[in-house]
Amino acid sequence: MTRGSNRQDQPFPPKSSPKHVLFYFLGVVLLFAAGCKKKSVPLSAAAVRGITREFVFAARNASDGRAEVGMRPEYAARQPGKAQVLVADRVYVTIPLNKQGQPDRTAHDAIEQEFARVAAFHHLTRVERPGAPGLERFDYVAQGRRTQSIHLITPLVSAVASTPSAAHSPRLAVVIDDLGSDPAQADALFRLSYRLTLSVLPHHSNSTEIAEEAHRRGYQVMLHLPVASVTGALDEPVELHPGMDSSTVENTFAAMLETVPYASGVNNHEGSLGTSDEKLMDELMPLLRQDKLFFIDSRTTAATVAESAAHAAGVPTTRRNVFLDDDISTTAIRKQFVLAIHDARANGSAVAIGHPHPETLQVLTEMLPEAEHEGVTLVFASDLAR
Repeated sequence: MTRGSNRQDQPFPPKSSPKHVLFYFLGVVLLFAAGCKKKSVPLSAAAVRGITREFVFAARNASDGRAEVGMRPEYAARQPGKAQVLVADRVYVTIPLNKQGQPDRTAHDAIEQEFARVAAFHHLTRVERPGAPGLERFDYVAQGRRTQSIHLITPLVSAVASTPSAAHSPRLAVVIDDLGSDPAQADALFRLSYRLTLSVLPHHSNSTEIAEEAHRRGYQVMLHLPVASVTGALDEPVELHPGMDSSTVENTFAAMLETVPYASGVNNHEGSLGTSDEKLMDELMPLLRQDKLFFIDSRTTAATVAESAAHAAGVPTTRRNVFLDDDISTTAIRKQFVLAIHDARANGSAVAIGHPHPETLQVLTEMLPEAEHEGVTLVFASDLAR
């Protein structure tokens, strides 16, 4: 037999039918899909952080570097013995103002377009969230998991008139104390688009976040400095009190200030004992001068020497004229607000201090527009410190 005949005798594979070919390709498709499904794993924390950096860069690039951009990680509640788990990154973007002092819509739209581009590249889905006046919120989601929470903030536009008459009008600074624990209180304040000064207690759960967002929105931020009272009760876990040596005062104050970013000034929380102690105030005020901070004496006692100590140290200072809400009733708060306006008219300026009670916010919502309509100029506390 020839070699050729041997070839002819070897069996050939049977001819594939169209049905066999169809099943073969279906099998390949199913295997490929299964492989893809296995590869579709949730984004790692490092991958989320990398995308966040792209959003931050995109916002800065789209606004030619004029937008203030920041980010903060959001962690799940820590489990004992386990590492922190990243839930998502929060990205804060403050829209810049144009030459007319108004929010720059062109920059806003450019930032939105750049965010959409980054999201499309990474296959992220945008989910709208409830906002507030001056705040647009939305999330990005990947594979059902929230990866970024975006806050687009329109800053508070200055309400101070630039006319010559405004320079001679009565000026009123409204300071809201005791922020730091409840973000809902801060959100309620942010609905008041007026020049308010927000004083934040240090070392509270949301001190840093509230101070940062207040700054981004255009409000003035102060450190609400805990100082010992005559009752002897420890109102705050950390406070300044008579008898501290200068090194302890310096370190305690620095640690407080670190938890309230963007603080441009200080006013005392409680302090009926501490603000009447000359030695303590003489140790404190040079620290304010060193950090270029102003001081508002809350005057929780008539025996206070804080204002005079600030003057002696070269720290810009003034005092509280009216407490708005010692009596937490809308009727009483209205009377105190009228008194603050009277003092501003009589003396050229006044400082009113209140707290983020619903009743106080209700009265401010009603009476701040009236005060401006009557020619009272609302200013920040720093505008009255001399």
